[in-house]
Parts: sequence; C-alpha cells; structure tokens
Amino acid sequence: MSAAPERRPGGGVLLLSGADQVVPCTTVDPDGVLTGAAVAIAGGRISEVGEAGDLRRRFPDATETTLAGGVLTPGLVDSHTHAVFGRTRADEYALRASGVPYMEVARRGGGINASVRDLRSRSEDELVDIALPRLRECFSYGTTTIEIKSGYGLDTRSELRTLAAIDRIAGAVPQRVVATFLAHEVPPEHASDRGRYVDLLVEEMIPAAAEQGVARFCDVFCEPGVFDTEQARRILLRGQELGLEAKLHADELENGGGAELAAELGAASADHLGAISPAGVEALAAAASADEPTVATLLPATLLFLGRGAYAPARALLDAGATVALATDFNPGSSPTPGLPIVLTLACSQMHMSPLEALVAATSGGAAALRLDDGIGTLAEGAPADLVWWRVPDYREIPYHVGVNRVGRVWVGGEVVVDRSDGRAATSAVTASIRSR
Repeated sequence: MSAAPERRPGGGVLLLSGADQVVPCTTVDPDGVLTGAAVAIAGGRISEVGEAGDLRRRFPDATETTLAGGVLTPGLVDSHTHAVFGRTRADEYALRASGVPYMEVARRGGGINASVRDLRSRSEDELVDIALPRLRECFSYGTTTIEIKSGYGLDTRSELRTLAAIDRIAGAVPQRVVATFLAHEVPPEHASDRGRYVDLLVEEMIPAAAEQGVARFCDVFCEPGVFDTEQARRILLRGQELGLEAKLHADELENGGGAELAAELGAASADHLGAISPAGVEALAAAASADEPTVATLLPATLLFLGRGAYAPARALLDAGATVALATDFNPGSSPTPGLPIVLTLACSQMHMSPLEALVAATSGGAAALRLDDGIGTLAEGAPADLVWWRVPDYREIPYHVGVNRVGRVWVGGEVVVDRSDGRAATSAVTASIRSR
C-alpha cells in the first residue's frame, strides 16, 4: 500500500480518501466504523467525515490524497509515560530474568534509585538529546499526543530540570506533549523520615513546579510502601490548590485504596489498577458520570514486563461503566516500550477488551485521561487533524499483528510527520529537525 504525495496550493482543503475503513473512535459500536468514507481537513482541523463522493462534491477544489486501502484512525494518545530518563536498566532486567528478586536488585543499587542517580548527574541538554530519539520512536508507532512525567529526580532542582527538558521537547516536535509533576518515591536521603519528604513536596517542590508553569498535572505513586492514601491526598490537594490537576498511580501491585481516592478528589485518572478492589471499580464507574470523569488508565505492558500473571480488570471496569484509557507506561524499569500497538494486543488477549474498545481507549480514552476536550483522539468535525493510516485492511488487525508496526503514515494538524508507506521507517524533516535551543 502506498499513498500519493500531497500538495495543497494555497493551504486549501485536503481530502483523504481510498481507505478500506475510517474509524472515528467516537463509539465502541462496530457500526460506527465507516467504509467508502473520506476525511476533509482544513486549517489543521477536521472539516468533515463522510461518504467520499459527497465530500468531493462539497469540496470540489480540494487536494485529494488517495490511500491504497488501509485504515484511517485518530492519532494515538499515550496518556502515561516516563519517557525522559537517562540510561536504560537492561542490566537489572537480566538479573530479574535469572531469578534475582526485585528487592535484591534494589539492594544492589538497582530499581528506581538507579534512575535517580543517573538523572541527577545529567544536564538539561543531555536529557533533551537522549529523550528526543525515544520520542520520535514513540511517534513512529502512531502516537500524536503524549504525556511525560518527571519523577526520576526526587529533589527540587532535578525535578524542575526534568520538566524544563520536557518543555523543550514539546517545542521541538509537532506532536502534542503534556507534562506532569510526579511524586514517584522517597529518595534515599529521606528514607529515615518519609514524612519530612512529604513536607518537602508540599512546601517546596510542588509550589516550585507550579510556579515554573510547565506541568499541567500533579501525580503521586499511591501504593503500600511508597505513599499511603493520606500522604497522597495531602500531595494532590496541594497540587490542586496551586492549579495542578490530580492524577494517581493507584493499586498497581497491591490494593491501597488509590482508585477510591482518585474518584474522591476528582482526579483526571487513576493509573495501573492491577490490584484494584471491587469498591475501586465501583468508585471509578460512578466517577465516569461526572462532568470531567476520573479515567481508569490501564498499563498492561508493565505487568507483562514484570512477569505478573494477573492484569487490571478491564472487562469489569467497562461493564460497570467506567471510562478506560490504555497507555504504555514507557519507562526504563518496568515498561521499556515506546509503542501503543502492543498495548492494544495485550488489552485484547489478556484483558478481554474488543479491538475497537482497545482502539478507543488508546485514542479518545487517552484524551479524556489528559482532560483534552478539543476533540483530540477522534475523527470528529472540528477536532485537530491528527490521524494515522495503518497498512492493514481491517482495524481488528492493528492489535492482531503482535509487536509489528503497521503504521503507514501519521499526520499532525493535517501535515505528514511520519511516513512509513513502504513499510520502512521514514520521519519527515519537521519531525527530524530539532528547533534551536
């Protein structure tokens, strides 16, 4: 499958036609998948989605790009990543694979503290230069909006440096980047007085992050042995006081009431949920009816990588009425994957989501988890023209092909930013270039 080149004299309407299917991702009803449809784009936004012949008549002067089959979807929205970090942790992965327990790996200097030591030693320039190629790889898998958290610095200076790096990355790529301040763990220097570190977060670190003006969200790792629910509540309330919306790492490996806390505080999302309780499921289902729902963001690649046998109860959450998102959790320790398609595969094969439920969760669901209300993650009139053309004849083949990148072309604001039409990775000049720093 290959697509004709696009030329739009005068910046007029672009008409994308010829796809086998167009999937708007506004519903999980398979009847919403369109055939014989086209997408009209003008001014960086979607003008209309409809029958191709009708759109040709409505836009007679449009520049038409005829796709050789394939599937058109919205760009993917990866609403939970830790993509700014220094070195990988492949060494400890090998140790775990040989049977060394995680706590022993941590005792030997591994775990999150290895990433903390590494990040604290790096300059802002280094963080940007290391992260940008990773982000381009994420984008090559169809991601057009990505959230990136801090949380590997764990002191004020390092956290602000990380957020500054995220801000520079956001200015260097055409894709949308959303920044989050994360209270990730208690650093070694505060291990003997965890309460004092919470004081530091509330009194110094969160105010500094809010004043810097890069982060939109404040997140906290609410898990037994990290931050308990009362500590997490205090951290998130402080963030909300200062204009940072709440998110939670909740109930990942043990149930600690994180989902219930997220619903109570009206958080944008509760993420992980591998050990969510029935009460937590009920709380998130009830929160789905709010004007701004608390989204259940599921991260199955993490549980796969950690070798866990159980996954988050996606089916129970969906059946109860919760809003569900899927994300990569891209990070060096527990989910070093830049691509959302494998996450869709896991959602279907391990969490019993349908292919369309998974695709919606990775598009409009991710947008809801980031409280983006401009239509991002959908092919709807007025939405940003962020699209992916997949080299498959049916949307169900997107998760079906395990670990295979079937992305053919990616548009952001109606402009091509990734072109893999021939099956090979090729990134456009606008994506490849780094704006002057």
